[in-house]
Formats: sequence, C-alpha cells, structure tokens
Amino acid sequence: MNLLLFAIAPTLIIVLYIYLKDKYKKEPKRLLLYNFLLGAIVSILITTVMYYGFSILLPLTNQTSVLQQFIKAFFVVGFTEELSKYLIVRYYAQTHKEFDEPFDGIVYAVMVSMGFAATENIFYALESGMPTAVLRAFTTVPAHATFGILMGYFMGKAKFSKNKTVLNLVGLLLAIIFHGAYNFFLFIDFIPGVWIGAFISLLIGIILSRKAIKNIN
Repeated sequence: MNLLLFAIAPTLIIVLYIYLKDKYKKEPKRLLLYNFLLGAIVSILITTVMYYGFSILLPLTNQTSVLQQFIKAFFVVGFTEELSKYLIVRYYAQTHKEFDEPFDGIVYAVMVSMGFAATENIFYALESGMPTAVLRAFTTVPAHATFGILMGYFMGKAKFSKNKTVLNLVGLLLAIIFHGAYNFFLFIDFIPGVWIGAFISLLIGIILSRKAIKNIN
C-alpha cells in the first residue's frame, strides 16, 4: 500500500500545485477528476493499442542502434503517449463550457498528464519497487508535467484564437519533441555520460513551463 501511495503522491502534488496556480476561476473538482481518470485509464489504453501497432509495423530490435532508439523515443513513445493525452484534452476538456480561459489549457492538460503518469508509475513501482518509484518521483513525473504544461499552454491559447488548429498542433508537437528528447538520452545510455542530456532537457522544460504558467493570461 505504501508503495502505491508513493507512486501516486508526486502526481497529486503537481495537480495541487497547478490547481493553486489557477488564480482567476477554479475549475470544478469533478471535471478535474474526470480528466485525471481519463488520463489514467483511456490515455493508457490508447497508448497500449498504439504501442502494439508500432511493434507490428515498426519492430525495433537493436537496443544499441542510435537510429532505432531515436525512432523509439520520438515516434513510438513520445508520439503515442502525447497524442493519447492530446486527444482527451482536445475532444473532451477543450470542448467543455468550463474551459473558459487560456490557463485552463494548462490545467486540463496537466490533469490528463498526471493521470497517465500515475498509472504508469504504479506499473513501474509494482515491477521494480520503491527505488524506481522514488527516482521517477523526481524525474519522470515532473517531465510528464512539463509536457502537459507546454501542450496546455498552446491549447489554452487555441481555444480563443482563429488559428485553433495550428496552435493545438503546435502544443502537441512541442510535447512530443520534449518527451522524445528526454527519452532519447535515456534510451542511448549505452553511450557513457549521454544520459545527462535527459536532465538538461527536463531542466529546459521546467524553465519553459514556469514561463508558460506566468505568461499564459
């Protein structure tokens, strides 16, 4: 039980942080919960199906191929996971009447992202134990939060813009790029020291996310 709580706790801390940053009109807690659960269940299911499709259409078997790990990081993991989150924000949250200010893009994208991260964390924690749960609490979970914030920033702008489609897709693309970069440096850990690139990517994502939260309205 303690392991499961520790796996979920980092996502809830980030959810609370973003909720408190919404200074103008708080979103209904029920709707926030729905988006979190959609991320935790539906987004995971979409990702799983897409992973299965990629494994058939694009089998990547060479674990020491930089090119194959690049494809895996950006086009398999980054694309599928961020698209699964994007679809929920775009076709559920963004169409809701409560999505009535640009900051709501960040709020709902983070809710979906943290739902996804919570389920993913539970799987990893059950498989690998507390050390993995602790490591992910300070790395992967904040990374998922930054992907959600960067995506949500543009999706929040898109809701109230004539260039809705373009801004929505910019948000998706930016999340994929940062997600792909973070994973790529971890996937090519067979090259000594290159893993540091993942933390540089995360740091840049955190800096941009802070600016996005500050300047969204």
